[in-house]
Amino acid sequence: MSVVSAPRPDLSAHAHAMRAGFATVVKELRDLLGARLVAYVGGVQETRAVHQWADANRLPGQQTQQRLRLALQIAGTIADVDDPATAQAWFQGLNPQLDDHSPARLLREGDIYEVGPAVAAAARAFVAGG
Repeated sequence: MSVVSAPRPDLSAHAHAMRAGFATVVKELRDLLGARLVAYVGGVQETRAVHQWADANRLPGQQTQQRLRLALQIAGTIADVDDPATAQAWFQGLNPQLDDHSPARLLREGDIYEVGPAVAAAARAFVAGG
């Protein structure tokens, strides 16, 4: 008897988020979450920076790029199962798996290497129905 494990829906989203050009990452994330939420996660005050990133007229620092790539991976995973509105609500809502912090706030303020795995795990649990 062989055991077949279910494919992880976040693997293809991860590959896409890591391989895509940064301008594409920002465009897709902006379509999924909206420019204001992307600006928040990206640590900027104005959506103008988000539009400049999407137009490849400006490039943020490496940590911001990592945060936004992870955000695209997560938002894409959720939107594939539900829809962009659900992904946006998930990013903004207080999450009991994250000690009642919003994923967007953790990604914005936390060390990506510390909070990233927790946020990704919470997203996988959400997609799985948990």
